[in-house]
Amino acid sequence: MKAEPCYEAYHLNWVKQYEGMNYDSSLAGKVLKYSHSLLEKSFSSKDFFGKVLEVGSGSGIHLNFVNHRFDEYWLTDSSVSMLEASSTNAARASKIRVAQEDAARLSFGDNTFDRLIASHVLEHLSHPHEVLREWERVVKPGGVISIILPCDPGFLWRTGRMLGPRRRAIANGIDYDYWMAREHINSIHNLVTLIEYYFDGTASAWWPTRLPSFDWNLIYVVNISV
Repeated sequence: MKAEPCYEAYHLNWVKQYEGMNYDSSLAGKVLKYSHSLLEKSFSSKDFFGKVLEVGSGSGIHLNFVNHRFDEYWLTDSSVSMLEASSTNAARASKIRVAQEDAARLSFGDNTFDRLIASHVLEHLSHPHEVLREWERVVKPGGVISIILPCDPGFLWRTGRMLGPRRRAIANGIDYDYWMAREHINSIHNLVTLIEYYFDGTASAWWPTRLPSFDWNLIYVVNISV
C-alpha cells in the first residue's frame, strides 16, 4: 500500500494556486464566478442583513458578489493560510471581520447572524445533516442560509472537470483525482435531498439548464428562509 501523502504540503500548494486555478479567465473560472453571482441574484442594495457570516470563505471571493447592505461581514475558514490570502474591498474594510472557525462547529451563540453564506463548502463536510442544523442554530429567525453546491458527480460536472480543472491541477503538481476523492465527500443528490427534507422555505436554482437535474447542470444554489 502506498504511503499516506502529506496533506499539509498539498494544502499549501493549493492555497498558493487557488485563485489562479479556480477563478482565471478559463471556462471553468467563469462558471465558478457565475455561481457566486447566481446566489446573489435574489438580493440588491435595497436589502439589508445586519450581521453576515460566511463559512469556508477561502480567500474571500464571494464577498465581491454581495450586493446587499450589511453592518458586519465575517469571513471565516478553518485554514489560516486561506484567511491570510483573503482580500477585501477597501470601501468595506471597516465592516469585515476575519476569524478562524470550523464550519461544522461554530463558536458563535444562537441567533447571532441575519445571513449565513456557504459557497462550495457543504460537499466537503462530513455529517452534513448535522452541519445544516449547526448553521441554522446561529441564524436568527427570519434570517437566510445561502448555499452554493457543485453538481458533482453529475455527468456535466464530471465532463467539465476533465476538460479543464483536472488538467491544470495535474500540471501544477496536484494529484487531482486523489484529492477530489478525499475532498468532495458528499454527492449533490444527497445534499439536495437533505436540504429539501429539513427546510420548507427554500428558493433554489439550477444552472445552466434550470431543470432540476443533477446530471445536466453544473451549479445548484439555494436561499433558505429560517
